[in-house]
Amino acid sequence: MKEIKVRFAPSPTGPLHIGGARSALFNWLYARHTGGKFVLRIEDTDMERSSSESEEEIISSLQWLGLDIDEGAGVGGDNGPYRQSERLDLYRKYAENLLQNGQAYYCYCTGEELAAERETCLAREEMVRYSGRCRNLTEQDRRKLESEGRKPVLRFKVPEEKSIVINDMVRGRVEFDCEGIGDFVILKSDGMPTYNFAVVIDDYSMGINHVIRAEEHLSNTPRQVLLNEAMGWDPPLFAHISLILGKDKAKMSKRHGATSLKQYKETGYLPEAMMNFLALLGWSPGGEEEILDRQELINQFSLDRVVKSPAVFDLEKLNYINGSYIRQVSLQRITELALPFLQEKGYVSQNPGIEDFEKVKSIMSVAREYLNNLSEVNDHVGIFFVEPSYDGIDVQEILKQEQVPGVLESFIAKVKEAESLDESSCKKLIKSLPKELGLGAKHVYKPLRVALTGLTQGPELYQVIPALGCEKTINRMKAALHSAVN
Repeated sequence: MKEIKVRFAPSPTGPLHIGGARSALFNWLYARHTGGKFVLRIEDTDMERSSSESEEEIISSLQWLGLDIDEGAGVGGDNGPYRQSERLDLYRKYAENLLQNGQAYYCYCTGEELAAERETCLAREEMVRYSGRCRNLTEQDRRKLESEGRKPVLRFKVPEEKSIVINDMVRGRVEFDCEGIGDFVILKSDGMPTYNFAVVIDDYSMGINHVIRAEEHLSNTPRQVLLNEAMGWDPPLFAHISLILGKDKAKMSKRHGATSLKQYKETGYLPEAMMNFLALLGWSPGGEEEILDRQELINQFSLDRVVKSPAVFDLEKLNYINGSYIRQVSLQRITELALPFLQEKGYVSQNPGIEDFEKVKSIMSVAREYLNNLSEVNDHVGIFFVEPSYDGIDVQEILKQEQVPGVLESFIAKVKEAESLDESSCKKLIKSLPKELGLGAKHVYKPLRVALTGLTQGPELYQVIPALGCEKTINRMKAALHSAVN
């Protein structure tokens, strides 16, 4: 069997959209599952909107997501160049072949004439398509039109009375009638290729034999099949994956949340969590488990479990998956990823030393239990960096209870005597106090919590104390004791 070769071919006109990232991932997973190759091609023939900055950002986003490229822009290969703007001679060569073979022709219709044709079709309630009025121009007709200053486009001559059948790997049999297509442009008047023409030349010359892309490209497929047939080539196998919708079933847009991969990276989502989540947008694994690492996704991925119905972008599900990864990965890595957010808030210096970093690690061991993404970290770490206030009414009500001074003094003594303040020893220390003092648990634990954090609710105390450290724990107890007795 021929080696499977797939491609992702974005236009560098902006950041990598979630839909594009999902298409890239499905191609990459299919290549890795089958032992094939994943190619990155840059479709930059929209010269006004394309930019090198967007191309770099797309490549960076793919790398962040963990999609390594076998061949293409940024890595090279035997079938380059991999930017369409550098392949113009190739497109013109094949366009000339079609012209010489009578399968393409020059069209001199103006924008106004084409608009009038469209209006006529609509008025007659007919399918809008090009009439073919320039199909049979004589050389004399052409010279006359060119003398008027008209610059022609090159149109492909669509066969009449022909049906095109596509056996889509996701959607099954799909049939198109050529009558509804009309002769379409393959080269614009400035010599630039249209999408449908360039993509056929590129896929063939790069050896692409499987095309996995969004459902919105299904309508382009008959044109591409016709061009392949005209060239004498076998078209690739197609798989059109569903659109991504918001929870309101409308097409994914900014009102549903961030739409680019870069925004999710900057918000503190982990790449492996995003890969996991994107894989589940329109594909289902074999079992019930949804937290799947990179290798599990590769092992299980197949196009026969890609669904036809639209995928729903559920931010709550993404948060659940990302939160699971935040709690699974190493504490070292989570701390490193959280540092920029903590530094922006001013909680951590720009160049923390080893001791400071270890303190942050201890704090992150507590905070990560509550995070959906790392940008939320500052909402959960203030108790460790900002000294608590005891002025609140609910806090004062607890500190003014008669048993509180004795509780705080006993706790201070135990902390001073403790050989270590890890979670295990802190748990034993805290649990021993109620019995020793002859008090109910709430009459001990609530004052301790208020003293340590200034809050009536929060993380487990046996987690808070190691993160604060011995000195800060005692100082806060003394400050709360002073507030209790004054």
